[in-house]
Amino acid sequence: MTRRDLILLGAVAAAILVAPVFASGYVLGILVTTGLYGIATIGLVLLVGLAKQVSLGHAAFYGLGAYVSGLLGTRLGLHPLVTIPLAAAAAGAVAYLVGRPVLRLRGHYLAMATLGLGVVFQVILNEWVDVSRGPSGFSGIASIAVPIPGMTRDGRTLYVIWAVALAILALSLWLVRSRAGRALRAIGDSEIASELLGIGTATWKLRVFALSAAYAGIAGALYAHYVTFLSPQPFGFVFSLELLVMAVVGGIASVWGGMIGAFTIVVLTEVLRRSLPSSLPGASGELELVLFGAALIAMVVVWPTGLAGIAASIGARVTPRLRRAIRPAHG
Repeated sequence: MTRRDLILLGAVAAAILVAPVFASGYVLGILVTTGLYGIATIGLVLLVGLAKQVSLGHAAFYGLGAYVSGLLGTRLGLHPLVTIPLAAAAAGAVAYLVGRPVLRLRGHYLAMATLGLGVVFQVILNEWVDVSRGPSGFSGIASIAVPIPGMTRDGRTLYVIWAVALAILALSLWLVRSRAGRALRAIGDSEIASELLGIGTATWKLRVFALSAAYAGIAGALYAHYVTFLSPQPFGFVFSLELLVMAVVGGIASVWGGMIGAFTIVVLTEVLRRSLPSSLPGASGELELVLFGAALIAMVVVWPTGLAGIAASIGARVTPRLRRAIRPAHG
């Protein structure tokens, strides 16, 4: 990782550490949700941004992680420290098996195949009542809040989720600058050229697909232990689309863009939910999707690199000026 990455990681960790002291429960809830969505979105950045493999079914892996961890905890009494890694392994294994035939497709064919995967998963959740409890869902899932005296449950949960989120963020920052990251970028630029250079494109695409699904599985498992209740409704196509919007808005080619996009969309969603009823009486929830779509189109057309790209561009302009201003002072 670069020095800038380490400084940013330290700054985010410090902000999360002091957040329960100064922030309200409402703000802590936003930060918790940002951490959960950010983990899954970083996986999409690796898959879509680096390898250029589009997925419209990542909600299925998020939901799979949630249900595996929730069911293992409630049915077998296993601790979250055991169920969460198992949930990640299950999501990664399913993605590996499904990815073998699916990743042979390209472009919109691949997008449609992953979309179908998400639809099939939600149908299974609704119909396999003996296991998933169907549309009614089930409760009694153990919380992951660490025991810290004098702190609210949201604050204690925030520490756990962001400890995982920062670890995944650091791992992904290292990954994109490693040999694996270079291979994925080469595949994203040209699969034919990558094959000619000796890169096993099929193998690397399968690996990043499984890793991205494992990230989503971890996020889903943490979500299950945060809300302590599960039903199929949150894991549909709309959520897959929201994750993709987060990645694009934040910056599809940047690991930091995954977190930036997650925070931006979570905050925007809360603002819309509070302002739409008063500004547009009678507006339905579908209007949010329209606005998200408009934001996605605007970002792709006006600034394809997303918010992370905008920040990098500003930094590239400001940093030399600051250096020129500092040098005379030291001289």
